Formats: sequence, structure tokens, C-alpha cells
Amino acid sequence: MTQDEEVPEISKHLDRLVLLSDGVFAIAITLSAIEIHPELTAGITLWQAWGPPLLTYFVSFLLIGVVWLMHRRMLAYLRHIDGPGTLLNLLVLSLVALVPVVVRFWITHPEKEGGVLVYAVAFAVLYTCLALSWGYLAFIARLAQGVTREAAMQLLAKQCFVVAAFAAMAMYQLGWMIPAVLFAVAAVPLRWLAWRYGRGGGPAP
Repeated sequence: MTQDEEVPEISKHLDRLVLLSDGVFAIAITLSAIEIHPELTAGITLWQAWGPPLLTYFVSFLLIGVVWLMHRRMLAYLRHIDGPGTLLNLLVLSLVALVPVVVRFWITHPEKEGGVLVYAVAFAVLYTCLALSWGYLAFIARLAQGVTREAAMQLLAKQCFVVAAFAAMAMYQLGWMIPAVLFAVAAVPLRWLAWRYGRGGGPAP
């Protein structure tokens, strides 16, 4: 097989990954709505039955949408994909598919029973895998050839900022105040780095 024949074949692998990714995100968002089961029982109002589930759904929709936008941006920078990059993306998608389960747990378990903790841990792990995936694609495998180093660092800093924020939330829920403060403090320079790299970043010509 010649080099000219290999390039379109590799591009097909990336196209298939993009299609799979969009499908998983679409199903995750749809299942988040299906997981809502408001129950009208004696002594509660219509708003009490519908309010918390709907709030959880729209927050989850927003968070999944943000992950999708970030994931789409990552894949848009790529010209092809390799085996480890595919596996890392599949790991991210597996966690995205679990979001509706996390949403359901948050709905059915109040904060005192660990609902917020599970939610925070789930998204901290999800964004960690997202950051690992982008770190590999952009800095190790160097598959993101259409992006400057500043833009690549900006995206990585944003992902790490979200990891630190959710980790701080999880530590707080566990009652581990010192780690919670450390993660919260670490989130500040990460957000500043994202802003700083964003001033000079952009697609490479």
C-alpha cells in the first residue's frame, strides 16, 4: 500500500471516531431526560416533584454539552488518529455514557447521602481522562498539527481547571478540608494560564 493510499484510510478511522463520539454524546443527553421520573405523592407540590429533577437534567445537559464542545474542538485539530489516541477517546466516551446513571443517582439520593459527591467525582474523572487524551494527542503523539502550542496549552489548562474544581467539590463533600482548599487554590492559576495562553493561541496557518 502506498503512502497516498494510507492517508485516506487513516482519515477514515478519524471520521468513524467522530461519528461514534457524536452518537454517544447524543444518547447520553437523551438518556439524561429519560432518567427523570417525577413522582407526585401526598404532601408535595407539582414544583417539588418536577423542580429538582429538571434542574439536575438541565445542569447535566449543560455539562455534557460543554464536554462535547471541548471534545469536538480536540478532534477538529486532528488530521488522523492512532491506536492509543483511539483507546483514550473510547475511555472518555465510556464515561460520558455513564453520565445519565450519575444524574439518576443525584436525583434519587439527597446531598447527605452522597449524590453530590458521586456527581463531582464522576466529572472530575471524566475531565481527567479528557485532559489525558488531549495531552497525549497534542504533546506526545503530536497528532494535532493544525494548532499552535499556545492553543494546545490553553485547552489543556481549561481541562485541568475543571478537574481541580470538581476535585475540590468532592474533597469538600468528603469533609477533607485541606485537600479541598488545595484543589481550589490550584484551580486559580490553571484558569489564569488558560486565559494567558488564550491571548496568543489559535490555529496554525
